[in-house]
Amino acid sequence: MIPLKMKALLQKVLPDKVWQNRLIKDGPLRFMEFGPLDVDRLQRLGIRVDRLGPRLVVCMWDEDSPLEIGGFLVVDNLAMGQPAMGGTRMLPDITPDIIHNLARGMTLKNAAAALPFGGGKSGIVRPEDLTPADRPAVITGFGRLLKRYRKIYIPGPDVGTNDADMKIFAIENGLNNAVSKPADMGGNRIDELGGAANGVVVAFKTLVKQLPRLKNLPQFRHLTLPSLKDQTILIQGFGAVGAHVARIFHEYDPHTPPVIKGISDAHGFLMNENGLPWQQLFDLWKQFGEVTRRYFHDTILHGTQNTDPRTIYSSCADNLLRESGFCLIPASPVSNYLDVDASSNPSMTVDRMGHWQLIVEGANTYSPDPAKKAARRHMERHVYRDKGVLIAKDFLVNSGGVIYAAHERMIPTPDDLLIPKDILGHSKKIDAWLHKNQEAFAQLAEIRRKAAVEKLETVIRNNMEELIDGLCKDADSLPCDVAETISIRRIASMEKTRTAKDVMEDAPTIGVDRQVADAARLLVKSRVSIVNVVSETGKLIGIVTNWDITRAMASHLPMDAPLTRVMTTDVIATGPDTPILDCVRMLENHEISAMPIVKKDRVAGIVSGDILAKKTLFRLLQTMD
Repeated sequence: MIPLKMKALLQKVLPDKVWQNRLIKDGPLRFMEFGPLDVDRLQRLGIRVDRLGPRLVVCMWDEDSPLEIGGFLVVDNLAMGQPAMGGTRMLPDITPDIIHNLARGMTLKNAAAALPFGGGKSGIVRPEDLTPADRPAVITGFGRLLKRYRKIYIPGPDVGTNDADMKIFAIENGLNNAVSKPADMGGNRIDELGGAANGVVVAFKTLVKQLPRLKNLPQFRHLTLPSLKDQTILIQGFGAVGAHVARIFHEYDPHTPPVIKGISDAHGFLMNENGLPWQQLFDLWKQFGEVTRRYFHDTILHGTQNTDPRTIYSSCADNLLRESGFCLIPASPVSNYLDVDASSNPSMTVDRMGHWQLIVEGANTYSPDPAKKAARRHMERHVYRDKGVLIAKDFLVNSGGVIYAAHERMIPTPDDLLIPKDILGHSKKIDAWLHKNQEAFAQLAEIRRKAAVEKLETVIRNNMEELIDGLCKDADSLPCDVAETISIRRIASMEKTRTAKDVMEDAPTIGVDRQVADAARLLVKSRVSIVNVVSETGKLIGIVTNWDITRAMASHLPMDAPLTRVMTTDVIATGPDTPILDCVRMLENHEISAMPIVKKDRVAGIVSGDILAKKTLFRLLQTMD
């Protein structure tokens, strides 16, 4: 059964008969796909097509499920590599534009982390009143929907899902079709290890060393760094990222860690000028998933042990951002933590924020929406330029999770440890098979973990140094501008290495002895603009285009006339190793819509304006060239 919210959304985008005719059916599974040429329809979904994407937007559901299993997938960009990688979010208010925002963040994050994966994201519309007993069925059902796209998208955990859910996806679709799996599958389990949090800590420690370089900028001329023992931290969102940030800070430097001065979660915030008991709070989070209100009730109000009387609690979580400290770490699933305008409902307005010297974003805050990007720039002008607070953008900082996850693909699962196809989907059989191979999987998990940590520390350290370099070179730049430039230049650099063979599609061929009518039928069937005419030995000797057929009909040429009467023998073609931008230039210079890709006089494929628009970022390359 299609979720009611999704049905209402689709009816806004397409008339009922149109979207029903466009529906892709696979048994009880239903898919509605939109590509980059569906500009108006995507606009109605709240998605704006731009030079980066999206590549594919899918609305999908299970028609037979009484649980209304359904959701969205966005593959934003594949320039860095295929498949795209990004988490699966599960909330009741998921919409395509929200998933697109997150997918674009993954495009920039994967590029900033120099990972060979595109950016994507998926979202499950969580059914109303979902019970714990029904939850596995929803995750399993959504995994079946994702199976169709496993060649171009790999899911990981996100808000509302976890490492155990990725195990369900892997049971359904195979070990290589989900990341951040548990250790018994050789996984790098982001939630357990705190991959994203590790990136935040590395970014913080690098920026503390790099901050003095900003003294040549007017807003930082009076910059003074506190001593190690006076570097106080505020963590907005003591959850999967924030809690691990506190833990990893102390593991990195147990003798002189920064002081965790304040934390917040959905139920309030805790503050202590001398530092909070991070270990006790971390243990509470692991056990109960909530911290502030429980700590206040169980420890401060009714605890048997003496507590520090300077610890305060407030039920207004957002007020944490009115407190001052050396560094604020936004780590909650609230992207709009600061704004100049109160009408956007930020956690705090800039005029009421505390005094900080550094913001390291552990939460996903990026949005490609022009209005939100403008609001972000407005905020940074006040916070960075006027107040002298350095902001480290989310996708440069919190890529630790995806770096951990990516190593489950970058260090592939050996063939002998792939789940046998005949037991896929059978959890009990797979659990027994995993137990039999537990030692091998444990060794694989450790190899992947060590490689991920090494990559994370190198990449994020470099990102922070590039951020400071960019801000120092251009006093008028904002952190969000420099951060986006870093990622886009890496995407463009990777795109420049792609060639015709990376994007070409199968090309229809026809023998030279055939008739005009045969070519016309093949053009209609293949839905391409040219048919390649080949000799008896398979050598390319000409092409027939839509225009050739139209001209033949206009001149009343019989449809049983030989192809030689209409085909073009002066063929514009190129080879598989031709760079994408050169393909674009050839099409434009010769004013043609498509051309064959030829290898040793044989047709290997076809490129066209539509193919390049769908599969490449040639407009981006032209602006960066």
